[in-house]
Amino acid sequence: MPIDYTKRPAGPPADGPPRKVTLTKSAPTVSLTKKAAAGGVLRVNLNWTARPAGQQGGGFFARREPDVDLDLGCLYEFTDGSKGVVQALGNGFHAGLPGAPSAAIWLDGDDRSGANSGGENLFVDLQYAAHIRRVLVFAYIYEGVPNWAAAQALVTLTPPDGPQIEVALDEPRAGATSCAVALLAPSAGDVQIRREVRYVDGAQPQLDAAYGWGIRWSSARK
Repeated sequence: MPIDYTKRPAGPPADGPPRKVTLTKSAPTVSLTKKAAAGGVLRVNLNWTARPAGQQGGGFFARREPDVDLDLGCLYEFTDGSKGVVQALGNGFHAGLPGAPSAAIWLDGDDRSGANSGGENLFVDLQYAAHIRRVLVFAYIYEGVPNWAAAQALVTLTPPDGPQIEVALDEPRAGATSCAVALLAPSAGDVQIRREVRYVDGAQPQLDAAYGWGIRWSSARK
């Protein structure tokens, strides 16, 4: 029977290690436990408020603003020099290594409404960590008013072992449509996760430019 990676692992007992680590500007980095870094699947979840209070409209004929549709994705670079993007836009749901039997990074779907309690989920298979140079997790506003404060977005990373890691998309900048959330960098058997929460005007090409990723971009649609 195939493993259902969408299910969260059971949390530790109350007197065990912490259940959650929150990355902040003053404490922006954390390393996965050696056991987690050695294999298993890291789940990255994005949840947000699609229709914040105060955007409900004023009457039957009032103009209704579209719900906020956030999308989760990542830029990736493998140690062989190949790089790309995993995202719903353009149906780029998977990224794999040449000859590998399964994807190294994948997205489980596209929540267009924000009403799905499970949000959107990105997965990184840590059995391929030695072949991954870096992964930049990002979120962007595909539709709706670019109001990150109202969307109250939260990204939760659940490793195969150890506490969950939370990154709140706080300190928003008005008008920005993209946000670099966290940078994953495997090195020498360790996987470090660093909070970014860096807002960028524009879409993925502008995010690429901000981090010097070097992908050749073309237009795409859902």
